[in-house]
Amino acid sequence: MRERLLDPSTPTGVGLGLRAEFMADVQQGLANDRVAFFEVSPENYMNRGGRVVRMFEDIAARHRLITHGLMMSLGSIEPFSDVYFKDLRGFLARHGSSWHSDHLCFSTEQGAVLHDLLPLPLDEVTATRVAGRIREAQDRLERPLAIENISYYLPMGRPQMSEAAFMTMVCEQADCGLLLDVNNVYVNSKNFGFDVREMVAGYPLERVIQLHVAGHTHWDRFDMFLDDHGATAEPTVHELLAWVVERTGPVPVLLERDKKIPPLAELLDEVTALQSTYDQALIRRGGAGHEPGVASVG
Repeated sequence: MRERLLDPSTPTGVGLGLRAEFMADVQQGLANDRVAFFEVSPENYMNRGGRVVRMFEDIAARHRLITHGLMMSLGSIEPFSDVYFKDLRGFLARHGSSWHSDHLCFSTEQGAVLHDLLPLPLDEVTATRVAGRIREAQDRLERPLAIENISYYLPMGRPQMSEAAFMTMVCEQADCGLLLDVNNVYVNSKNFGFDVREMVAGYPLERVIQLHVAGHTHWDRFDMFLDDHGATAEPTVHELLAWVVERTGPVPVLLERDKKIPPLAELLDEVTALQSTYDQALIRRGGAGHEPGVASVG
């Protein structure tokens, strides 16, 4: 599967999600040679103008990019927006890689954007329905999709299968890639009481073409873990990342930070720490470590 999606130009190693808070520093070159790529959400730049878009275009001309969507709402029951897909297809033609990713969730209702990534019922009927929408989305974009597992806090009805089994069924029926967010699985395991290593092992790791890593917060009042991307990724998440990389081989790994964003220098230090975890995992797998910007399929 990865052979079909990862071409030689696909960057591997650890990248960083591009955020407005530090775009000026990136434009000035403070991240040069410190990240393998930047991940960008097209919705932040489509049909917009102004200083931020000009900064983005300058950064895009000098850095490798991977695109990750926010608003496709693959789990919705409403038809896709023709306008959205037209705009997204144009953006990807200019800035996209050989594939695009979005979340396995629903995030719109009757045309309204809900500003959240909401879970789907974990059952075969939903898996089959969503797989059909993913196939349609791939046809509309004329490129493969990778779908990301989400964190959630309230199941949508009584689950009929595990997260991993649901994701496996969707990926196989849609013949798409998997963007595995190891922090999301970890947060869900803490909130719902399953074994995180056992769950990750059940995912279709042969379809993994990208990994996401982030920090999370413990909400003491309700003894709940929140996937808020507001802290440094903890050692347990590093260990889970390494366990997956030992089985997948080189893939792009993305560090996400969306709350309490520190100075760029601190984020780059965390990228370096994650890169060390990633390289050591490849060495244990039997490789020679990371070669920036080269896609090597395991």
